Amino acid sequence: MGVLRYVSRISTRFLNSQHKTAGGPVNFQSVGNVARGLVPYDRLTNMTLSPEDEAFRAEVRCFLDGALTDPLRDAARKRTSLWQDIGSSMAWQRILHAKGWAAPDWPVEYGGTGWSLVQRYIFAQECVRADAPSLIPMSLRMCGPMLIGYGTDAQKARYLPRILSGEDIWCQGYSEPGAGSDLASLNTLAVAEGDDYIVNGTKIWTSYAQHANMMFALVRTETSGKKQEGISFLLIDMTAPGITVRPIINIAGNHELNQVFLEDVRVSQANRVGDENDGWSVAKYLLEFERFSMGSVELRRTLDRIEGLAGQTRTGGASLMDEPDFRQRLARLKIDAMTLEAEEQRVLANLSAGKRPGTVSSLLRVQHSETQQRADTLGIETAAYYAAPYQPEALEVGVNQQPVGPEDAIALMPMYLSNRMKTIAGGSAEIQRNIIAKAILGL
Repeated sequence: MGVLRYVSRISTRFLNSQHKTAGGPVNFQSVGNVARGLVPYDRLTNMTLSPEDEAFRAEVRCFLDGALTDPLRDAARKRTSLWQDIGSSMAWQRILHAKGWAAPDWPVEYGGTGWSLVQRYIFAQECVRADAPSLIPMSLRMCGPMLIGYGTDAQKARYLPRILSGEDIWCQGYSEPGAGSDLASLNTLAVAEGDDYIVNGTKIWTSYAQHANMMFALVRTETSGKKQEGISFLLIDMTAPGITVRPIINIAGNHELNQVFLEDVRVSQANRVGDENDGWSVAKYLLEFERFSMGSVELRRTLDRIEGLAGQTRTGGASLMDEPDFRQRLARLKIDAMTLEAEEQRVLANLSAGKRPGTVSSLLRVQHSETQQRADTLGIETAAYYAAPYQPEALEVGVNQQPVGPEDAIALMPMYLSNRMKTIAGGSAEIQRNIIAKAILGL
């Protein structure tokens, strides 16, 4: 319980510190006004912008208005799992790539935009407001930054342009049936043979492996000594002989997870990232980017949907927004989202200065996943009995079928069910708290 309390205290300390985020310190008088419904939530989460940044926002809005088709917006509104459906996500990535905006966080020399921290934040914010589909993160947000930090010149030259264009779609081969949160216990074995490795083993919970043509994976290249010191990092062609992908259907009925079997798969040693047996260093670096994400942006999308739905929901002749208890719970979630947003801005400021996210990624992951689950719960309660019907046909993009209940409610239950895994995937919330305790508290 000490670490649980610490996570809450450190959140407040981030906000009370004199450190200036891109948007300035949070005004707690204003936060109180949000709880009382006196100040719109949206006004607080806007940073004070220069005329140049306001012009950039106008440019982004103009682009989004012209580039986002009705089917793409429909797909974003109907997303029901952790990831966007592959078709709309890749279609949107190709549009962004043509504009040169697919990877705002990458350095300019590798295809990044050269935007400032504030501009990157504006872009993310406007994409949510415009109902843009989300991008699959394994390629752009994880593999790309990892290759920029650890890849050879040849690996960067080959893979980074293909990541940007969407020609390569990546999945992550980390977890195994006996190695989840205790990832160092992995047993997938890679044995050197000439210029290649022969890989045998299995990976599990592999998101979107059914769509990927490439996998970045951890394999064991040494069985003696400390577990972490015998692991290497490989880039594996998913079309190679010996690879089998079997689906895992989640509780919401979505197929985003898989188990991948590797039987005598031949991988060139040129596809190893970093030194042999030093893959743990590469993996930790990549996990910092996996664990840090702009979770507040997705949280805002959920809260906006809930608030809109609550305004349509009538209880005793009044809307649900007129209920004091509901307003209080929604305000609490908005305040938590603001806290998360301020902390994310601090990390982004460090990233823009060339610093790594570090252990704070774990702290933000815990905050985001648990706050998102509480928001999902409120969404289900807001939808009430309209959350119960199972209607996958109504969630298809462009479908003409009339949904049961408000259209804003049909994705809430599938998203609630899918997001139950947020406190497990990528290292459980308990593991993240252990990381925080060891690195920050020194336990």
